[in-house]
Amino acid sequence: MSTDRFADYGRPRRVQGGLRARSARGAIGRSWWSRRFLEVLESFALGTRLTRGRSYARAGQVLRLDVAPGRVSAEVQGSRPQPYQVSIALTPFPAALWSRIETELAGQAFFSARLLAGDLPDELEELFVAAGAPLFPTGVDELTQRCNCPDFAVPCKHLAATFYLLAEAFDADPFELLHWRGRSRADLLDELRARRAEATGTPAPPEAVHPSTPDDDPSAVDVPASPAGAARALVGLSATPMAEAPDRFWSPPVPLPDRPPRLATGPDLLLRQLGPPAPGIGGPGLLERLRRAYRAFGPADR
Repeated sequence: MSTDRFADYGRPRRVQGGLRARSARGAIGRSWWSRRFLEVLESFALGTRLTRGRSYARAGQVLRLDVAPGRVSAEVQGSRPQPYQVSIALTPFPAALWSRIETELAGQAFFSARLLAGDLPDELEELFVAAGAPLFPTGVDELTQRCNCPDFAVPCKHLAATFYLLAEAFDADPFELLHWRGRSRADLLDELRARRAEATGTPAPPEAVHPSTPDDDPSAVDVPASPAGAARALVGLSATPMAEAPDRFWSPPVPLPDRPPRLATGPDLLLRQLGPPAPGIGGPGLLERLRRAYRAFGPADR
């Protein structure tokens, strides 16, 4: 084997201005969505391989990181003069599925308020699972990992560093996770504003109006919007004045809601609130084993 081959695995070249992980030691990821993302990767038995890229992430070896629907691309400087090209692909959700999810989000003031305030509530993961579209990958085969380095391991150090920087990108802007799944922050929030405006009968802001279909498209079909929010309870309410129907005085003015007044939570909610255990008692690996056990035991209200 030539000495050039060993050079492939030498010390990485120092770079200036690279993307550097904010955490200097310990675990990477502060928010629930970034920690959950790394926990999912570790559950695929990638934990020991991921740690290979932690020093790269903290040394600023990642030169560029871009998140687009279905694909994360990055440039990572290794030991060779030219940076390595990295990509991590994950199938985005189709438009019809996003439309169904947006209807559910707009129909619950809790989700709409949190999202419009720039936050992703923990319960969002359960809503996506219930819609048949898990927010996080459920198996390593859902991720297509590519790097043009000579290392045969998957993930290599460059892919692992990209995963860590991606988790920190979720910390900085949680909507990047949804963008990776096919819906940008602007498009999602505009859609939520428009749907809630339709439900309440108030004019939507100009930027939140649904995009119109070109007139020259013969296949264009207007799809009526489903009632959301308070409009669900008002559907079917009689317009007859109370003076003309006094027998309705003691009747409920609107039908009872079709869903419980609180969000249904999974049996592992406490685990998500507490965060990962210390490394001395098992770390994130123990957390994932406990989560599986909690789910196997069934809902907490049984």
